[in-house]
Amino acid sequence: MGVALALVATACGCNKQGSGIPEVWPWDDPDADDAPWEEITDGRYGTLPAYVKIYHSPAKLKGAKAEAYIATVDLTQASWHVWGLRDPELDGSEDALKTPTQVYNAEGSPALVMNGGFFYVDSGTNYPASMAVENGELLSPNINYASEDWVTLYYPTKAAFIEHVNGKIEASWTYFSDMEHHYIYQTPAENGYGSTPQAVPGPSFPSEGALFEAKTAIGAGPVLIKDKQIRNTWRFECLPGDYDVNCLNPDPRTAIGVTADKKLVLFVCEGREMTEGVKGYSTENVAKILLEFGCTDAVNLDGGGSTCLLINGIETVQPTDGAQRSVGSCIYIK
Repeated sequence: MGVALALVATACGCNKQGSGIPEVWPWDDPDADDAPWEEITDGRYGTLPAYVKIYHSPAKLKGAKAEAYIATVDLTQASWHVWGLRDPELDGSEDALKTPTQVYNAEGSPALVMNGGFFYVDSGTNYPASMAVENGELLSPNINYASEDWVTLYYPTKAAFIEHVNGKIEASWTYFSDMEHHYIYQTPAENGYGSTPQAVPGPSFPSEGALFEAKTAIGAGPVLIKDKQIRNTWRFECLPGDYDVNCLNPDPRTAIGVTADKKLVLFVCEGREMTEGVKGYSTENVAKILLEFGCTDAVNLDGGGSTCLLINGIETVQPTDGAQRSVGSCIYIK
């Protein structure tokens, strides 16, 4: 969906031995009851670190044909990293977009690479539209405006998946005015296209804001899960028209989450009939899938043609562009 952003510029229960997979799956489709995610252990993706596990979806998820993968990373034994365009002031980047394979080659062949946040291109300049933080450095904040018609402007709080300096990991909403006025909120500003825009977020609106800090972070949206509750705040984040994310429609999706036992969860699903009958999922269904998998917090990332997960450099889902898209950020695990 990242390329669509060019239009903007003038988008649980008990776990089995800590594996992250719930013992009981509440499927919508009764024919799919008890269908497990398959842990891939046959070496088809080469040798992986012991702290990485790969799962392939059952034939059906949420009552629909599925082609999806989850990678889990034990964060008690490993770290996650972010590559992204450098644009801390939201005025355009001189960096080039990269495909996930280019990130894989540039970062020393990490075990996992997954596409990250939204981005757009205007007049030949690349712009990240989503947060990226690596090793405490803010590469880019979340974009701080939205509009359907470029007459009425909104100032939505946008989703971010954050690992704080103290090690806490959470999904939150953020707003960036400048480097001295950048806040994290535990609740979003309740904007929505067609309604009166909310006030510009600040230190005490939409709730008490914490000054932004992070060791590692990736943004996009919407927030899917917060504190074990499905939120799916696409409307408040002004996503459907703004970035053509199509949150209500089945599509290829990318998402990131964390479990209570500190497993990082990287999710991708195929869509748009790249595999016959596989249409993809709405953000609501992705939230349900990740909650059932054991995520306590999760954020939707850029999907559609941007969706890609590499395992030891090998593609999993088929890209809808027919080839990997060059994107503005990626997550990787060495």
